[in-house]
Amino acid sequence: MTVDERIAALYERDLTCRTLGITLDEVSEGRALMRMRVGESMVNGHGTAHGGYLFLLADAAFSYACNSYGPVTVAQAAQVTFLTPAAVGDELVAEAVERVRSGRSGIYDVTVRQAGGKAVAEFRGQSFVLAGPPRSG
Repeated sequence: MTVDERIAALYERDLTCRTLGITLDEVSEGRALMRMRVGESMVNGHGTAHGGYLFLLADAAFSYACNSYGPVTVAQAAQVTFLTPAAVGDELVAEAVERVRSGRSGIYDVTVRQAGGKAVAEFRGQSFVLAGPPRSG
């Protein structure tokens, strides 16, 4: 199975992303780009995008970036910093980029931006390879 076929199968099983309209725009080794439009059901009591949805978008991009190599890889830890609120109707783009891989561990940074380029959140995730040989980095 090719990388593209594997990633397509992973996305097909990703009911959360597909249900929320989160699309997978690009994947390459250690990188992923995903997109989501903020819907009315995604806002908090202040009328801005709920942080959980921003985290979910960033986490999804992180997941596809760290699974781009093949072995089953999961999050071992993650943190997010919310920079500016997003509103209903905003199209958000999450770009995940690998920073380092060593053995079974990896570190990835994800920036969530409004379509115009303004940063909404910064996310850092640490990955762990569950299956397959350790990665060299």
